[in-house]
Amino acid sequence: MFTGIVEEVGQVARIERSGRLQRTAINAPLVVQDLAIGDSVSIAGACQTVVAVEPCQFIVESVAETLQRTTLGSLGTGAAVNLERALRPDSRLGGHFVLGHVDAVGHITDLVHNEDSWELNVETPPDLMRYLAPKGSVTVDGISLTVVTVTGSRFSVAVVPHTFRNTTLSDRRRGDPVNLEVDVIARYLERLLNREPPSGGLTWDELRRQGY
Repeated sequence: MFTGIVEEVGQVARIERSGRLQRTAINAPLVVQDLAIGDSVSIAGACQTVVAVEPCQFIVESVAETLQRTTLGSLGTGAAVNLERALRPDSRLGGHFVLGHVDAVGHITDLVHNEDSWELNVETPPDLMRYLAPKGSVTVDGISLTVVTVTGSRFSVAVVPHTFRNTTLSDRRRGDPVNLEVDVIARYLERLLNREPPSGGLTWDELRRQGY
């Protein structure tokens, strides 16, 4: 589990393909300091398992499913990626609960510099829009952000200068793909509200009227 607070922007050192498996080495002097084989790392919002640790560098292996459903399959040598180590039990939760399970890839439609912040607009697959709400949380390339507006198939977020400077957003342009993860709490709420009522013939409305 993660928080969506980016610790470091790493750089892809090399990529190797073996069949449908991708092996990616990432330079990350800060994040690598206490990494061990088997640890989880969020790479641009996708949870990956560390398979090797070298001085100032770590390596992960990505399976075909990950490569197809995230932007990791389109990474190239030299690419910058947002990094976050897994949440510890004694850590502060500065962002929101992030699983590192990318729901879909969206595309940036606008990144506008306002007087004291940036406005990021993202075109989103239609089936994710129901999980987005103003003032709710969303993860964009591993960054925990607060939704400002939801319109049609797009949402917008406000980006403060610190986040803009210390993540890959400063390099993003219109049309760029981004990994999206909706708030897991919204998914569980949907599951609870849409589940079948208990046996016995009573509907959810009838159960609520009876105090359940």
